[in-house]
Amino acid sequence: MKGLRQVVATRYVEPLRTGGSVPGIVEADDLGTYVVKFTGSAQGRKALVAEIIVGELARRLGLRFPELVLVDFDPSVAADEPHQEVQDLLRASAGVNLGMDFLPGAADFTPDAVDVTSLEAGKIVWLDALTANVDRTVHSSNLMIWPTFGIKTPRLWLIDHGAALVFHHRWGASPPDKTYDFRHHALGAYAPDTASADAELAPLVTEPTLREIAALVPDAWLTDEPGFTSPDEVRDAYVTHLLSRARSSASWLPTGFPSRDELAAADARRAAATEKGRPAWLKRVPDLHGKPPAEQDWSRHVG
Repeated sequence: MKGLRQVVATRYVEPLRTGGSVPGIVEADDLGTYVVKFTGSAQGRKALVAEIIVGELARRLGLRFPELVLVDFDPSVAADEPHQEVQDLLRASAGVNLGMDFLPGAADFTPDAVDVTSLEAGKIVWLDALTANVDRTVHSSNLMIWPTFGIKTPRLWLIDHGAALVFHHRWGASPPDKTYDFRHHALGAYAPDTASADAELAPLVTEPTLREIAALVPDAWLTDEPGFTSPDEVRDAYVTHLLSRARSSASWLPTGFPSRDELAAADARRAAATEKGRPAWLKRVPDLHGKPPAEQDWSRHVG
């Protein structure tokens, strides 16, 4: 069985500050460019484990997900990085880290920017429900739009699964048939056909497939796990939980997604309630994001 490809970082291009883990764009000795998540980040190695297990499972279920590689990173390649907090992160991440193939020209997912069928939406929701990935929401989709080679129409690509597998933060606390709230899933407005997705995907989540995926995780990221004596025991726990969860899909299958109008109305009610609870002095603060400074009426705030 092949493992993840291994590359060596040759140049640190820049940090990405859109997430708390501060991943970085890195060039490697295979002439590829990768978005690298570092072992020294606040999210820790479990976020990298989740990236591998969920991302590789998505690929085996036929969903589009960028290639993952293991990146041997020497902090000296980022000697010119000016920010001290980034330097601290990189120095704490010497050794093997996780890279995701950089998608040049990709754009963040926005509603109506790409055609998404009910079945495709259902498959992505199903994967997220299986892997307890509650971080793909209307407010943070963790989806990208990028053209597939040879196809002019942009396609949907999955990214960023570090917050998935929430059960591995407290082993045994979440039963395999636990349900999660996916009413605010990023693709909920596309009428996800989770029933058809379940019929198609559940049989593909087999023990051999899960063991193959779990074997891709480096031993070093599975050591010192409380309650386990070896990396292979931890791998067994992932396989057992996800296999049991796939077999009990009828109990957690998400349904009942609100429409876009219903979501917009809920957001409006939430905003109105927030505004009502704000103190009077805060309500008088001008909205600098809504109008250019020249258009702001500052007269009533002077004196």
